Amino acid sequence: MASLQATTALMGISLAVLILFLVRRDHLYLMLGLFWVAVAAAAALLGAWPGLIDHLAVLFRISYSPALLLLFVCIVLLLKALHVDMVNTRVERDMRRLNQRLAILEAEIRRLRDQVPPSDTP
Repeated sequence: MASLQATTALMGISLAVLILFLVRRDHLYLMLGLFWVAVAAAAALLGAWPGLIDHLAVLFRISYSPALLLLFVCIVLLLKALHVDMVNTRVERDMRRLNQRLAILEAEIRRLRDQVPPSDTP
């Protein structure tokens, strides 16, 4: 059992180090990295102290403690999906606004070109 605890804790710590490396190399945004570091810390904590989920289950009066872990994971995944949808909505809105501004600028350039008389340079 101690080997499983050490392995799980080591995996959580390794994941946290990997996430920090990706954030440092600018392969992952800081805010997303913070989320994943929190997930890695939770994995390391539960790996180092597996009885924690049992204590929390007793505290919340849940008779089957793995169900609490499953519920927690589902809630985290739903929150992550909601956050991704919010970010995608913001990006799509910004893209639409940029496209509208580009169209306005192109129309303005066309209008200005039409106002300038053609030059007679050979």
